[in-house]
Amino acid sequence: MSVEDPSPPAAARPPGRLLARFVLLALVGVALAVGAVAAFGPVRVARPSAEVALPYTPEPKFAVEIRKPAGPPVFHTGIKDANGKSVTMACAECHKTREPNAANRLGRPMAFFHQALKGQHGNLACVACHNSTEANASLRLADGTSLPYTEVMQLCAQCHGPQYRSYQHGAHGGMAGYWDLSKGGRTRANCVDCHNPHAPKYQPVQPARATNDRGAAKETGHE
Repeated sequence: MSVEDPSPPAAARPPGRLLARFVLLALVGVALAVGAVAAFGPVRVARPSAEVALPYTPEPKFAVEIRKPAGPPVFHTGIKDANGKSVTMACAECHKTREPNAANRLGRPMAFFHQALKGQHGNLACVACHNSTEANASLRLADGTSLPYTEVMQLCAQCHGPQYRSYQHGAHGGMAGYWDLSKGGRTRANCVDCHNPHAPKYQPVQPARATNDRGAAKETGHE
């Protein structure tokens, strides 16, 4: 005699029993996961660091000094005092006695003063840079702000932006001292140290003669 399996086939099992077994297996899985976390702690996946190692830069110990003009320009009278020193006079002493002429521009001959001035800086009017409301004792920015002559670089930078950016990065302008500020200080030139503000184009210079290399002279047959 064959013994028949009393349990009905899977297709004939009621759906409620399948759902109950699924829920039971899910609860067992959750319990195992909770137990693993309690025993070993949460699983952490190592992530690559987003930080990039920067090159070593010595901490600066010395300052960078930018040279500045002494102050408003003065006029040399051609007279010498009892000690033999040249007598100078402030430009404002004459400019405060005359009304400013806004028509005076660089590149045009002056009728009274500054007749020897050779201006080659575009077609700028004198009052575009000199503050006529203060008898030219100060400079004037494009928005009308008064600027002392010691801060002339701000005046240059408002029109010559590319050159000023290069100056900030050290690619423009003369300097003396140390690149490594941990070893010593650095002194940088001002715009007007190298450029004439009325004719700022840097004048061409003659290249230096070649080095007198006796070895090269022998090769060419000339001593």
